[in-house]
Amino acid sequence: MSFAASLTRQPIAFDPARGADVAAHYGDFAPEVQSLVQGTAGCSPYLAGLLLREEDWLKAALSGDPLAAFGAEIARLDGVALDALDVELRRAKRRVAALAALCDLGGAWSLERVTWALTLLADTAVTLALRLLVAEEIRRGKLPGKTAQDAETAGGMVALAMGKMGAFELNYSSDIDLICLFDETQFAPDDRMEARAAFIRVTRKMAAMLNDITAEGYVFRTDLRLRPDASVTPVCISMGAAELYYEAEGRTWERAAYIKARPCGGDIAAGERFLQTLIPFVWRKHLDFAAIEDAHDMRLRIRAHKGLGGRIEVPGHNMKLGQGGIREIEFFTQTRQLIAGGRDADLRDRSTVGGLAKLAVKGWVPADVARELTEHYREHREIEHRIQMVNDAQTQLMPSAQEGIARIAYMMGEGDVAAWTARLKERLERVEELTGAFFAPGAEAQRPDLSETEAAIVEGWRAYPALRSERAQVIFRRIEPEILGRMGRAACPEEALRQFDGFLARLPAGVQLFSLFEANPQLIDLIVDICATAPGLAAHLSRNAGVLDAVLGGTFFEAWPGQAKLQEDLIVALAAAPDYEQKLDAARRWAKELRFRVGVHHLRGLADAGEAAKQYADIAGAAVAALWPEVGAEFARKHGPAPGRGAVVVGMGSLGAERLNAASDLDLIVIYDAQGAEGSDGPKPLATRPYFARLTQAFITALTAPTPEGRLYEVDMRLRPSGRQGPVAVSLDSFRAYQMEEAWTWEHLALTRARVLVGDTGLGADVEAVRAAVLQAKGAAEKVLPDLAQMRARIFAAKAPDGAWEAKIGPGRLQDIELLAQSFALRAGATARRVEAQLRLGPREGYISKEEGERLASAYRFLWRLQAGGRLLTDRPLDMEAIGEGGRAFLLREADADHLDALAERLARTTSEVAQIVERALA
Repeated sequence: MSFAASLTRQPIAFDPARGADVAAHYGDFAPEVQSLVQGTAGCSPYLAGLLLREEDWLKAALSGDPLAAFGAEIARLDGVALDALDVELRRAKRRVAALAALCDLGGAWSLERVTWALTLLADTAVTLALRLLVAEEIRRGKLPGKTAQDAETAGGMVALAMGKMGAFELNYSSDIDLICLFDETQFAPDDRMEARAAFIRVTRKMAAMLNDITAEGYVFRTDLRLRPDASVTPVCISMGAAELYYEAEGRTWERAAYIKARPCGGDIAAGERFLQTLIPFVWRKHLDFAAIEDAHDMRLRIRAHKGLGGRIEVPGHNMKLGQGGIREIEFFTQTRQLIAGGRDADLRDRSTVGGLAKLAVKGWVPADVARELTEHYREHREIEHRIQMVNDAQTQLMPSAQEGIARIAYMMGEGDVAAWTARLKERLERVEELTGAFFAPGAEAQRPDLSETEAAIVEGWRAYPALRSERAQVIFRRIEPEILGRMGRAACPEEALRQFDGFLARLPAGVQLFSLFEANPQLIDLIVDICATAPGLAAHLSRNAGVLDAVLGGTFFEAWPGQAKLQEDLIVALAAAPDYEQKLDAARRWAKELRFRVGVHHLRGLADAGEAAKQYADIAGAAVAALWPEVGAEFARKHGPAPGRGAVVVGMGSLGAERLNAASDLDLIVIYDAQGAEGSDGPKPLATRPYFARLTQAFITALTAPTPEGRLYEVDMRLRPSGRQGPVAVSLDSFRAYQMEEAWTWEHLALTRARVLVGDTGLGADVEAVRAAVLQAKGAAEKVLPDLAQMRARIFAAKAPDGAWEAKIGPGRLQDIELLAQSFALRAGATARRVEAQLRLGPREGYISKEEGERLASAYRFLWRLQAGGRLLTDRPLDMEAIGEGGRAFLLREADADHLDALAERLARTTSEVAQIVERALA
């Protein structure tokens, strides 16, 4: 397609005479091109000059493919020597500025292509300046240890493009924001000061080369003030010093600035490594709603400094910083990215348009709002370009005079200036409407009436750690009336308030959480619900407030994904963590959020106790399966890969049976098969037995060690062969021999629930084959029932029921039913693991009657609801007084009882009936 055919619009000449004079030089072109040249020159004295000065080059570019001509001009610069670089860069800037203006005004290039071309020129200028200036420093011997070849990567120095340059969004007369750093690790400690001095010289010379106005013009105005502590630091500092600054003193506006940052010249790889180190600073691991207020404060400061308040009027309006302007859309986008980008790396898009699109896809911005803001953003940017094209001025101010406004409208191809001005005002007002409500904090409401007791509780809040800072107090004052109002609507308001008081007292800090509540009032309902019902869950929440992030993630109330999807998600999260310790933290955050989700679903009746049990087991199974390879890889770095087929991790007890509650620990054993290998092959090789023993210990530590994110699980290894006296990992042959020759009946009962969780597939199949063979061989033994009867008696003698509401341990309770179910599986030689499936074997094999089997299954469901519900409410023995009215109501709902007396009567009747059935079965 010819250039003339690609034109979709035409500017209108504001000064037709001047436009005609310039267009006469392009008389050989098609009328559409002549009209474009006339309109461009007739609106901009600056562009009229460029069209004449670079006439020959522009004619050649417009005769063919302008994009190819642009590419050739960029490539031409690569061979320019240092002494000619300043002149040639300025020539290239004139040519690209003229070509981009024509393609922009004529609609041949999109906004994104225009800004990309301007940015690529800036990247090229920075890259060449750094390369040649550093080469000169190396030639003079000023960069210790560097050779001429190192000039290609600027000797370890990098320029980070910030702001619009970083996002490939440079406007027509934009300055370029750079942060210049050097990698001090590439130099010996004694040489770093000399290298630093050389890089400072390079930075100053580069800035002068690009920024200074000469007879040839300038390349780009260059701003180096975004660097850390710019008022006291040199223009180029070490990466180590910059990292320390951001860790200790970095502010929200600097975090926002780094959303767009990218290495644009010099040692690109070093720059990328530096940006990786800043990920925890820029992208917080929890949802960061405090960024909203920070951004709002920044908006207000900018408006106050620039005097940009009042009504929106087009004459003199600042298209960038004014109300409804470009910066409003950028702040709107970047703030939402800061809020959620720490949890979702997909949101970390440098560009404003790209960021809005991804926020819409992920549900953080309504799709229609994102589309509308994108349209307004593009229109604003095009107007900004035309304002700057008039005289190549770095300004975003609309002209104050009607004559100037008409010029901009003509450059947009609009002849009806009044209508265009009215539409622009509507756009500005609409952007202000869409973005302003997001930032502005709500007004403080009146505190509802409180009883004397309630008022005393609330008064004590001022002394809590979460409310020590003034900022936390300001935010909390805005949400406190809403919290108290919703507490007042709870079934027992004073009790709910006391539980919230405990929650608040345990919070270490408040700004982030209070900001989260303010931006998401639905979370206040959830907190009230939890405080009114589940004090144990409220206590957990106060120590792990970050789990509330998951509620806003979009999938919190969707259908349960199942273990396979959970495991896939955790593997992705672990892969994203940069080191082993952070992988352990990532696993803990992941599990805490999911366990919280299960607890909330159970509490609100969205999942029953049986579904919650399976979901808790899915979380544990996925955690074990995803972490085991990570532990193995970390262990192998020191001691080499696992000998033979490695090991498998086997879930025992409730984990094997896929029935956990909110407080369950994990019963595990590890079985390995070295296939005759005597040891590992690595930097620090180990013999086979100590290898797998230490690998197992490392895995237990990975699960149980307290990190900044807490523990993942408590682990019990006592079900391994020989219990506490046996090795923590056992070989397949030893496991087979032990089960066949030495194991007690209780160990065979435990084996009925064993389930391979992770490890070599073939080895897992062999372990399962051993399990099946043992159950077949040992189930027929006459001693199974007598041994079970003795074990049952010992258990009951050792531990009495833990209070009147005990559902787990004691005659006729859960453990009693589970042991009997395991005996059914063992005696039948069946591989069923789940309690329900094992219970069905009883009537099928004739061990109990069908009626007894149904009564056991019904009793098990009832007792499990009571046990699982109690474990959700408290980690202590169930005390109906202590759990409060809300907790009691939850348990009555779970047990389908009208009142506590009915529940107590059913518990007593059920345990008595079950105990009789068990005793008859054992007899």
